[in-house]
Amino acid sequence: MAEIDVRPTGRDDEYEFDVTVREGASESLHTVTLSREDHERLSGGAASPEALVAESFRFLLEREPKESILRRFDLTVIGRYFPEYEREIRRRL
Repeated sequence: MAEIDVRPTGRDDEYEFDVTVREGASESLHTVTLSREDHERLSGGAASPEALVAESFRFLLEREPKESILRRFDLTVIGRYFPEYEREIRRRL
């Protein structure tokens, strides 16, 4: 099972996070952005931005290896690759 570490890096207009995914002896590093509006839409206020990002990475890791996850992206991009993402993430949170 992968370990997911989400650290806010701070921005005024949107959330930004450094995410480290560790599996065994290897790790991947990612930078993720998330607007406040998208956080509210995706979580319905039921989860912190950090929890939303972590659960989104769990969703991705169920579908692809960590090395295939983009290094820098906005969280909403996941829905372009996996149309079920928004429905599934709301259910999980």
